[in-house]
Amino acid sequence: MSSITLQRRSVPECALPETIPPLLRRIYQARGISSADQLDHSANRLHHVRSLAGIEQAVQLLAFALQHDERITIVGDFDADGATSTALCVLALKRFGHHNVGYLVPNRFETGYGLTPPIAEMAAEQGTQLLITVDNGVSAISGVQRAKELGMKVLVTDHHLPGEQLPNADAMVNPNLHACQFPSKNLAGVGVAFYLMAALRQHLAEQPWYQRPAVNLAELLDIVAVGTVADVVALDHNNRILVNQGLQRIRAGRCRPGIKALCQVAKRNPQQLQASDLGFAVGPRLNAAGRLDDMALGIECLLAESDEHALAMAQQLDELNLARRDIERGMEQEALRALDKLLGDADFSELPPVLCLYQADWHQGVIGILAARVKERFHRPVLAFAGDDNGMLKGSARSVTGVHMRDMLAALDTKFPGLIDRFGGHAMAAGLSISAQDMDAFQQALSQVATDWVDEAHLNHVLHTDGELAADEFSLSTAQLLRDSGPWGQAFPEPIFDGIFRIVQQRIVGERHLKLVLQPKGQHQVFDAIAFNVDTGEWPNAAANLAQVAYQLDINEFRGKTQLQLMVKSITAVA
Repeated sequence: MSSITLQRRSVPECALPETIPPLLRRIYQARGISSADQLDHSANRLHHVRSLAGIEQAVQLLAFALQHDERITIVGDFDADGATSTALCVLALKRFGHHNVGYLVPNRFETGYGLTPPIAEMAAEQGTQLLITVDNGVSAISGVQRAKELGMKVLVTDHHLPGEQLPNADAMVNPNLHACQFPSKNLAGVGVAFYLMAALRQHLAEQPWYQRPAVNLAELLDIVAVGTVADVVALDHNNRILVNQGLQRIRAGRCRPGIKALCQVAKRNPQQLQASDLGFAVGPRLNAAGRLDDMALGIECLLAESDEHALAMAQQLDELNLARRDIERGMEQEALRALDKLLGDADFSELPPVLCLYQADWHQGVIGILAARVKERFHRPVLAFAGDDNGMLKGSARSVTGVHMRDMLAALDTKFPGLIDRFGGHAMAAGLSISAQDMDAFQQALSQVATDWVDEAHLNHVLHTDGELAADEFSLSTAQLLRDSGPWGQAFPEPIFDGIFRIVQQRIVGERHLKLVLQPKGQHQVFDAIAFNVDTGEWPNAAANLAQVAYQLDINEFRGKTQLQLMVKSITAVA
């Protein structure tokens, strides 16, 4: 396992008001907040929809479809972002009075990712006149072409990075298109879908033929929050507004029955829900449908209008998530055994800079999580592959800070044309397909390209912290203050502190979790703490009396008792 180096964040000077508590001011400054405006999460602070390239053409297509009652089909992705994007568009269009709408979700085991020619043909069989992609489409060259050949108009909405060639769609909305001047390039697919529906709302209000009451799209922000956090996009100011607005609706009990039900099966109190709960509890249960079965179950859960119906589907999703965990655990153990065999007696540092893993019986739906788990453990880019029934391997890639995964795959595709069948994604995550017979050649090509993209600095596992806490800051009030000061997430990380602690007690609970009682050095008070998934070869450590600990403050509620708990992110014994 990679060793972790703690590095305290630099705190630049800025003009944040003195009314903000000093600890919080320090945390905000370290995250690049320089003015109080950046902390205003009011909906009216969102970037204006007009700055999205292609939005006018997209709205014209939609308005025409509504006016002439055209059949609209939404084609989504099979992850939480795709499910929320699909559900949002269906719900919004029905609120606009258009009920001639349906959706298709590609099955990862049969049709593969995104708008493919077979999906276009399925849409045509349903009488589709306007096909809308959500959370996919920017790389669907052949799928869009087939849809056009079959007489459909195509509106692509996506947020993935474009390749050199764009599909021949009738309209395309994607903040990451080179010509798009939208200030936030970090919108998730569901964020793009929300903006599209907001633009349509404005347009319809100006049309004499449209006489329906105004639609309150804020009612769908709970769905936007789930998809945005689950897709791990950067929480810039615009995304923090979307997430914060959605969280407020959930906490106030004004959310979709499906989200309420997902919170219930995940044993989360909606009134106290945090952004992290969307990422670690709600999102994975939605994702489980697309990973192991059919994402339609997740979409239907979000579309459900009754609590009873939603809960029944949420319980199915919870069962799928448990099955996903079991599969993931077995695959992770197999991957680690393979890496142990690769290493032999060599030092950890002798691992390749990019890990490429494949086993014939791995599950396609879980390779993304596997890649993420192995990346976390060894702190280097990871590609994990699983086979299909057509002689192809489907791969999922996860990267580390500083190594742009999609661009590295693009470089490999340029240098070794024909090895990759399809690829796409972001800096930190990507997907690809290769022929099974090309696996050895791909690994060799990846090894060559990696030398140009990955260096030692990228492989150093640095954990950034917000420094030490004063004695009076170890409190429930501080923990609550930090909870209320988010939303925290990708690129706007939840505060982590560090310090030297005396280990009062230590024991393993569950299989790999380290339960501790810690005492800050030089203080009298002690605190419960827990570190998840520790290396049981290193911990518990009876010889360790002191440890350098990086941790987050957490509020632990158990049997009606509330107390401060430290969530340990890193622990290293010190002499």
